[in-house]
Amino acid sequence: MSGPLLRPQFVMFGSSIVQYGLYDEGWMADLSHLYARKVDIVLRGYAGWNSRRALQVLDKIFPKDAPVQPSLVIAYFGGNDSSTPHSSGLGPHVPLQEYIENLRKIVNHLKSLSENTRILLLSAPPINDATITPNSDGKPSRTNEACRIYSEACLDVCREMNIKAIDLWSAIKKRDNWQDVCFIDGIHLSSEGSKIVLKEILKVLKDAEWEPSLYWKSMPSEFDEDSPYDPIAPDGKSTINISNWAFPGNDKWE
Repeated sequence: MSGPLLRPQFVMFGSSIVQYGLYDEGWMADLSHLYARKVDIVLRGYAGWNSRRALQVLDKIFPKDAPVQPSLVIAYFGGNDSSTPHSSGLGPHVPLQEYIENLRKIVNHLKSLSENTRILLLSAPPINDATITPNSDGKPSRTNEACRIYSEACLDVCREMNIKAIDLWSAIKKRDNWQDVCFIDGIHLSSEGSKIVLKEILKVLKDAEWEPSLYWKSMPSEFDEDSPYDPIAPDGKSTINISNWAFPGNDKWE
């Protein structure tokens, strides 16, 4: 945090879907743009991680004694957990039941931070099976069917624990030619795939009956008062307050 000025914090916690969210018009880049002057977006993405590794650092990333707790945590783990078990026992695979228990532990920790910390989980998105190369033991490293199973498990945990969730596996598959347009490599999201993620996130934030609202259009902009130093209006006699000006392209997220 720079200086004494405190904005609400949105923390993005997860694996490569989060870390690469700033890449090539990724969903994190657009989210940061929409919430400029409103929220500090904190990126905590770790490519290759599974829910086991997330648990190892949970107290470091989300200390319970932090002076300021996040207003929102968006968390994503599941894609790596659902990868195919390797014969060596190495790799990111986590058995389904352990994955479920890990998610419960993550959610319980986040719930303990503050009664005002909101939580949103993203389920595992689909993958393009045709692009997946085998592991060194000859088995596919991932399958779309495994992603579906872990995605449904994530959604079940969210229902059980009464927190918000987004079914990315289903949302992305609604897009025509999703296998070809939603990924850069069959797994990680292209700009088209990222648009779907952001649209789903904004829908949840808009519809959630949270007080205060965390939807971008409902949150105040920082230092939004009128000023004589604002740009001069066409009449030459007044200024234009642009603190809430909708930058071209913002309207697509209405």
